[in-house]
Amino acid sequence: MVNGTVKWFNDAKGFGFIEPEGGGEDVFAHFSAILMDGFRTLKQGARVSFELVDGPKGKLAQNIAPLESRADPAAVRAPANDRELAAGL
Repeated sequence: MVNGTVKWFNDAKGFGFIEPEGGGEDVFAHFSAILMDGFRTLKQGARVSFELVDGPKGKLAQNIAPLESRADPAAVRAPANDRELAAGL
């Protein structure tokens, strides 16, 4: 599996492109290759994993699965004191 970031995805047309981690050419992504229930779409900037295959016009993404987004630990800070903690309640 390869990881990457959704460069763009057009819901009306049902396709877009993924920028693979580590660089290289963008990879074509079709809605039919997205592994999710319901309306299959990808959000710009979302991190995904996928299988890379050769298609008639270049690289294709298959079995596209969104990766869980996790909060950046650096963005989460502990309260400085008890008063700040109580203010958050």
